[in-house]
Amino acid sequence: MQGVTIISHSLVQHNLARLRDHRTEPPEFRRLMGETASLLIYEATRSLPLRPVRVRTPLGSANGNSLAREIVLVPILRAGLGMLDAVLNLIPHARVGFIGMKREETTLRAMFYHQSFPKNLGQCQVILLDPMLATGGSAVAALDLLKNQGARHIRLVHLLAAPEGIKTVRRHHRSVPIYTAAVDRRLNGRGFILPGLGDAGDRLFGT
Repeated sequence: MQGVTIISHSLVQHNLARLRDHRTEPPEFRRLMGETASLLIYEATRSLPLRPVRVRTPLGSANGNSLAREIVLVPILRAGLGMLDAVLNLIPHARVGFIGMKREETTLRAMFYHQSFPKNLGQCQVILLDPMLATGGSAVAALDLLKNQGARHIRLVHLLAAPEGIKTVRRHHRSVPIYTAAVDRRLNGRGFILPGLGDAGDRLFGT
């Protein structure tokens, strides 16, 4: 699928199988989600633009590279929190914004209950974190909000995606790259990914 990167790394796929397993308890689910998020973020940041820098080593000077844009991580609450800490361990200099959103159970429409962002999003590389790309409604609403806040460089990172969600994002935000560990078969009547892994937030927090 154009604009979609499926990360087939062996460790990602190993962890994904454990995340899918209904016997995996919340403590192990949390660990696996964080570990998998770390692996996904390596791929999602592989092609970020760099700028040349010159540094002094203990023995002389050397040419090097530095990220051209500051990174802003934006988890979608609540399940996106399960990815945040692990990614911050890899990118400790990143700033963090938050989008609080819930899905209305009958219409499946996304409803905001919280938003907070660092300043100058237009100059930053924004990485939106959410374990599941299901209907695509939450992702599109979050992308609309981020772009209204001035963000111009955005990437989506998900554990799992459904074809319906990808099509929805592509229809509204064609140029935004999507990174995921797998694209599953389809959605069920309640908007859950099949075979999926269940409700990521419930499994993450044991609710």
